[in-house]
Order: sequence, then structure tokens, then C-alpha cells
Amino acid sequence: MISTAIRVARVGSAAELAAAALMMLGYPALMLAALVPSVYAFAAAAAVTYLADHYLHRKGSYLVNRLSKVRAGLSIRFLIRQLLLILLLARLSLADNLIYYGAVACFIAFYGLQAPQGALVALIRNRRRMPVATRNVDLKSRIRIPDAPPRALLNRSAEKMLHLDLAAVAGILVSGVVDSSVPGFVGIAVTLVLGLLYVLALTRYLRGRKIPPNAETVLAAVDDWLREYRPETVLYFSGSKDSAYQVNMWLETMEQLGSRPLVVLRERVILANMAPTTVPVICVPGGVHLMNLDLSTVRVALYAANVGKNIHLLRVPTMKHVFIGHGDSDKLASVNPFSKAYDEVWTAGRAGRDRYAIADVGVRDDDIVEVGRPQLAPIQGRAAAPGDRVPTVLYAPTWEGWDGNPGNTSLVLAGENIVRKLITADPPVRVLYKPHPFTGTVSAEAGAAHRRVTALVEKAAAERATGTRFTADAAGQARAKADLARIESRLADLSGAVGDKRDEAEASRDGVVDLARHAEVARLRAEWNDAYWRSFGSFEHRVISGAEPRLYDCFNVADAMVSDISSVVSDFIASGKPYAVTDSAELGVEEFKRQNTAVRAAVILSNSAAELGEFLAAVRDPAADPLAAGRTELKQYLLGPDEPTSIEQFNTAVADLALKAESRNLGQESRAAAAGTPGADELSDALSPAQPVTATGETDGPGPR
Repeated sequence: MISTAIRVARVGSAAELAAAALMMLGYPALMLAALVPSVYAFAAAAAVTYLADHYLHRKGSYLVNRLSKVRAGLSIRFLIRQLLLILLLARLSLADNLIYYGAVACFIAFYGLQAPQGALVALIRNRRRMPVATRNVDLKSRIRIPDAPPRALLNRSAEKMLHLDLAAVAGILVSGVVDSSVPGFVGIAVTLVLGLLYVLALTRYLRGRKIPPNAETVLAAVDDWLREYRPETVLYFSGSKDSAYQVNMWLETMEQLGSRPLVVLRERVILANMAPTTVPVICVPGGVHLMNLDLSTVRVALYAANVGKNIHLLRVPTMKHVFIGHGDSDKLASVNPFSKAYDEVWTAGRAGRDRYAIADVGVRDDDIVEVGRPQLAPIQGRAAAPGDRVPTVLYAPTWEGWDGNPGNTSLVLAGENIVRKLITADPPVRVLYKPHPFTGTVSAEAGAAHRRVTALVEKAAAERATGTRFTADAAGQARAKADLARIESRLADLSGAVGDKRDEAEASRDGVVDLARHAEVARLRAEWNDAYWRSFGSFEHRVISGAEPRLYDCFNVADAMVSDISSVVSDFIASGKPYAVTDSAELGVEEFKRQNTAVRAAVILSNSAAELGEFLAAVRDPAADPLAAGRTELKQYLLGPDEPTSIEQFNTAVADLALKAESRNLGQESRAAAAGTPGADELSDALSPAQPVTATGETDGPGPR
């Protein structure tokens, strides 16, 4: 019942639910105490509402955030409590007392202070919001960006200002008990003085050298850096907070490019959720600002997603544009007709080329280049048969998707059957359950199935841990846990040293990566991963729901995987290990394989998971694995050859396309010179991002092709 209430109220825990209930009940209690009247009851109810409100705000509760939508926002709640305090004074026959008029005047003046305080906070934040936010870009030597105000001044500023009324409320309540106005006026003075000091403290950051540079100065500094750095290859990305992984997966590849790389983002939220990298990053929310940046040295632009904002860079003819995507699967998104807008489409292997040919969406075969999947380099192959070791099976279902298609995820119809058969298998196997992070965000049914599967795995893990069949290396696990604590402490120190709490302006000023620290973090993460798997028995079931360990780390410790149609399957094929895919939509084995290339070397599971016996036999004994040769062939078809390496193929493709872009630009210059028209520089200016902008924000001139 409590869990149902938590879901309905959309709070994170039972404690949040209790705090929300206390806050809601506190205001009727305040009114009742004011009407009775009872100062002590009023004080108790006020304390409950203050504490509950503060706790919910500190937790960032969704419920509190939604109260403002029903005219019960933070300011209204404080105003109601103050009005009820005035009512209490009237009911105590103090309406003719000086403290009554003092209380009314105090709260009016206090609200008068909140207006400049709120305006100053908003103005400071707006002035410190950069037109272009950066990482690994040297702005510090070009412009002066002052330090941000202390977080204590700006963080949850409205809540802090409102809570200054606590002194006045407490003093007035004391006056209601002791029959003296002195405590009330002392409290009133404290509240008003603190409020005034808060406003004065904020004004310091809008004067003199505390003021950040204006947009024109920042943009000029970024352009100056671009002219010095001369980027050649750009990774361009736009998307929502939840899509940050799509750009993160390409960062390591960008670090290994043979040309000078640059990452261009369009949303600040993506920058905030981007993984650490040594590549220069520029976040340009404004389309006009982007189109006026000096990207004249860029010859290749890479796009990881098909989104509307791509047009702001696609329109530049002096660079070649490539769709690289963010995964390889048979989903319709992999053959989007929008791909026609790019000069080339790069796929992992032959399968991607064939998908476009079958889809017939207008992408020409000679515009497709096979470059492999550089991100899959960390995935390790099958080392040896498990032998006496308990084999590990990873269950990694995808989420339910936006369309409610029953074939999207196996969790709803098959998840419990799969996990139940795995945890009861004999000879035994170990189960790692790693759900998609979006699971349950659209379908309540999928969320419920996920919780049931989690409960099954955790119960089986507890039973196995207390049983006598398996023996744990307690000393080894203790050492591993100590290593984890040490590594996590050091990682926390390194994270804090980077300055996670800086505002956007400070982060842009100081956000040049420390290469030594970056290397140490990478080493520590590898050590953390090793210690994590040593911290529990190799026979213990596990639910892995967080970001760490990463999916590829799970691939490397698993002997096999059960999943659904998604890029997870295509990625796992790189390991060459056995895998099974669930036909949740019940298309039938042949039709399922016909529609989905990635399952052609998989064991196809029905929703009953009856085929798991055949699958587990192949996991335990390579000699009983009839699909091994098929997986090798499919791996090359989907992901390309192992030699040359994928990063070598990728670098070659970038270099070849850069030459095509340069040849095109030189050809344009030659033709312009022969015709007696403006030269290449003038022609580039005419077609470049610096075109006149119309009233609607669109630019005149030809498109990218």
C-alpha cells in the first residue's frame, strides 16, 4: 500500500511520502490552532510545516515542484502561514496591540525585499550564462571571467530568503505567550536585517570587475581560439538530457582521431551530462551564434543523431557531412530517410549498407562507407569454456519504447520465465540482470515486470549466499571491498578537485582538462571494475541497475547473453559469445530472423523461454554450440573485419572525406577565379555561417548540398 502511495504521489521514498503528508496536514492544523487559539499548538504545527517543506526541497521532491501548478507554491505556503499567524494574534485579542501592527508591517516589508532579491538572483544568473559554454578551450588567457558568487547565495535562493521569516514568526509567537512586544520586535528586526543583508550581498556581483563579459566579447574569444586551434573534424550533437549517451559513446573515438577534433553541442543539459574527455567542446545553444562561428577550417562534420537542429551546420558547404549514428540495429531509426541530407552515411559493416538498399529511402550505395564500430574495441572475446566455473549469463532486456509494441522488450511477457529458468538451471549458472535505464518510464506494466524480475534475482542471490553448495572467498572479497572503498574515495577527491559545483562561466573558464588527472581517473575506473567483480562470489546472482559497471564490462565477465532486438545485441556479437534473443511479438523463428539480421546466429526464445536448455548447453560446452561459425560470419557482416582495426578504418574514412571537401573547395575557388567572380574567400563568406539573418532567424542562401 505504501509503495502504491509512493508511486501515485511520485515521491522517492517512504520518508518523502511522510514529509509530504505532514506538510499537507500541517496547514489545516495551523488554521485550527489559530482559531482555538493556541500558541503552543500553532508553534508545533509551524515547526512541522517548516521542517517538512525544507526536507522535501532538499530532496528535490517532484510533489513539491508540482504544488506551484495548483496555486500552492513555495511563496504561497509561506504567505498562508504568515496570514494564519496574524489571525492567531487577532484571536488572542492582540489586534490593538503594537505587535499586531508590527507583524503586518514586517511581512509586507519582507515581501517587498523578496522582489529585488529574486530580480538580482535572476539577473546574476542571466549575466553569467555564457552564449557559448566550453570545455578544454583556453578562454582564460583571452577574456576575464570573474568568480561566481558563493553557492550559498544563489542555490535555492527563494527558499533561503523565505525561511528568513522564521526569526519574526518565532519572536511574534513568544510575544503571544509572555504578553510583551519586545521578543516580537527583536524577531522582526532580525528578519528584516537579514533580508536586507541578503539583497546587499547580491548587489556586489553586478558591479565593477564582478560582471562577466558580454556575449560579443565571449564569442570573439571563442572565434580567436578557433582560429588558433584550426579544428578539422567536428562531432555535432543535439538532443535531450537522456540522450547524452549518444554523444558520450563517440568521445573516445574522437580522442583517437588523426585530425584535430572538436565537439559541438547545442544544449547545455548535454554538456552537463557529458563524460570527461580531452577533446575541445563548444556548446552553442543559439542557432545564430553557431552559424556565425568561424568553422572555416573544418572539413568533416559527424552527426550522431537525426534531429532538426542539424540544419544549422548541414547548410555549410565547405565541409562534408556524415551520419554516423549511435548504434547498429535493425530498428527503423537506422534507415531514416533524413539520411539523404548527408554527403555520406557510415555504417559498421555490410549489414548497414544492405539495410539502406532494402529500405530504399534515397541513400545511394556509393555514399555509404563501412568503418566498423570503434567503440567496441574494449569488448573481449570468448577466452575458454567455463569448465568447473559457474557460467555467467547476462540478461539485458531493452525498454518498452514509446509505441507500446509488445516486441520491444521481453520483460513484460518473458522476463520472469527467462530469469526463473536461469536461476533454477542445473548445472547452475550465475545471472546478471542489467535493465535498460528507461525501463518503466512509459509502461507501468514494464516497470512492474522489472520489479518482479529484480525480486526474483535478489531472492535467488540471498538463497545462494546462505546455501552450502558454493563457498565464497571471504578474505578475497574483503580485500576487494577495501579496494573499492579506497578507489571510490580517490575518485570522489578527483571529482571534487575538478569543481563539479562551478557555474557555467567558471566551468568554461577553468574547464581545461588536466591530462594527468584524466589518465588517473581512467586507470582508477579500470581498477574499480576489477575490484567490483572480485567483491562478490563468481557464483552470486546480481542486479546491476546503475551506470557502473558499464554494459561492456558486463559483456566481458559474461559467458553468454539474453536480450531483445536493440544495438545491445549487435554490440555483444563483437564478443563472439553465445546469445539468445526473445521473439516477444511471436513472429516465429524464420520470420523473426528474416526481419532482424542480428538474430541470425542467436538462439530464438519464445515467451515461455523453453529453448533455454539448448542455449545453456552451448554456453557450458563449445562442442555443443552449433551456431559458433554462424556468429563469426555474422560478426563480420554486421561489424566489419577485425583487420584493419575499426579506429584505423574510421580514421581513413575521415581523411578520405576531408580530401574530398578540400578538393571541392579548391574547385569552387578555381571556377570562381576563371569566371572573374569573387575568389574563394569571398565565395566562402557568401555561403558561410555569417549570412544575413532574417526576422524569423532563418538564413538566406543555398543549403548544404
